[in-house]
Amino acid sequence: MKTIYLTALTAAVLAGCSGNPPPPAWKGNAGSALASFSDAYLRGESGIAATEFARARAEMASTGRPDLVAHAELVRCATRVASMEYDTCPAFEALAQDATPAERAYAAYLAGRWDGLDASLLPEQHRAVVASARASDGKSVLAPIADPLARLVAAGALMRQARITPADIALATDTASEQGWRRPLLMWLGVSLKRAQAAGDTLEAARLQRRIDLAGATPLPAP
Repeated sequence: MKTIYLTALTAAVLAGCSGNPPPPAWKGNAGSALASFSDAYLRGESGIAATEFARARAEMASTGRPDLVAHAELVRCATRVASMEYDTCPAFEALAQDATPAERAYAAYLAGRWDGLDASLLPEQHRAVVASARASDGKSVLAPIADPLARLVAAGALMRQARITPADIALATDTASEQGWRRPLLMWLGVSLKRAQAAGDTLEAARLQRRIDLAGATPLPAP
């Protein structure tokens, strides 16, 4: 973290020496606040997440540009989908007329409105998710996605469509576990527990319940 800070500081100093004006403060503030929001929310730290999101939204709103605030709301909606918490993303929908076509397509993707969806407008990794899910060949859809958050967003979208494979349920669980993202981890462990119980696999169900008990030892704050 110290190295990252010094690198950023050096870049800022060099930018000042070169005579180039520094970027507006709101950009850096909003970007860091959105990143902090997503991480805190996924870790189950709802209070911190709410504070960071409010800070990001306020920074973007200071520009008077609804499209930027719509982007922030879309990030919030995607983070909730990554945690398998589904709604209609009403705060984004209220601003959708000022969003870009790509953002409106991404909102439809998150909401499970895939019929008639122009997948070419989506980020590349999510275009592949739509294409692979439609193929329904049973292969892993999530494995090619390197970014952990994008992978969990895709997993949540697939779950909403009831198109996720057992291999990708396991991969989503492992991804949440590796990142220490307790909120989606508990959700995916719960999915696996129900599958084990339905299959009559009492040993696997007991193992999964132990993981759930450990991860959920401190109850998650309300969203």
